[in-house]
Amino acid sequence: MVELATLSPSRANDFVQCPLKFRFRTVDRLPEPPSPAAFKGTLVHAVLEQLFDAPAAERTLDTAAGLLPGRYATLAAKDPEVAAMYPDEQAVDVLFRESTELLRAYFGLELPDRLEPAERERFVSVTLDSGLVLRGFIDRVDVAPGGQVRLVDYKTGKQPKPQYGREAEFQMRFYALLRHRMDGVLVHTLQLMYLGSRSIKSFHPTLADVERTEAEVLGIWDDITASARSGRWRARKSPLCGWCHFKPLCPAWGNTPPEPPPITAIAGTDLLS
Repeated sequence: MVELATLSPSRANDFVQCPLKFRFRTVDRLPEPPSPAAFKGTLVHAVLEQLFDAPAAERTLDTAAGLLPGRYATLAAKDPEVAAMYPDEQAVDVLFRESTELLRAYFGLELPDRLEPAERERFVSVTLDSGLVLRGFIDRVDVAPGGQVRLVDYKTGKQPKPQYGREAEFQMRFYALLRHRMDGVLVHTLQLMYLGSRSIKSFHPTLADVERTEAEVLGIWDDITASARSGRWRARKSPLCGWCHFKPLCPAWGNTPPEPPPITAIAGTDLLS
């Protein structure tokens, strides 16, 4: 039996993109093959998090690149599938070269020696008045001398075209909602750093944006619970279907999905991952 309780921005985005994909990933918990692109993103995130442990004067590209082997070893020790993605020294070297280029892009966007983040990889969890628990990890929290708060998210891919940028913007608005609900602070700046295109997108949320995001999240949750109770998880075709691991199980492409596990209540299971 599967019970639902909490929601993260990634799982909310899954449902908006395709309810059936959400079901396969979150309700059925079907296994997915490891993704080299996703792992490279995880590795670069880990390095950027650790970089700020160094004294300001030592936060250089050479220092960041030098952290790659250690962070790789730590991540590989936690996940045996990493070795299958990078079976030999040559494959690991390619990973390090590509990761170094992403780190080089980061250093072209800001100067870490002039920053002292208030928080890194901050886990936040809040409970809305409805009882729904929202959770997420914020890559970096900066606080200016005047008290203004900036939330930063690193993206190792390229900045999408405007029509495809909704998911990342929703994620950041979700984080602004979490922060406001946690301590009443209205975030001054939400910043997306796209290392793949060496670009930054920033926006300044208003209280109306935060309230609109909460209403949007509650609407998504209502749709999730309705799908869970009815057992109907609609497949939604899009250009992203070509990259979906679950396409061979999708009825929108003439295939037969497995029966979903029973859901007895909308409480109890973590939808964070």
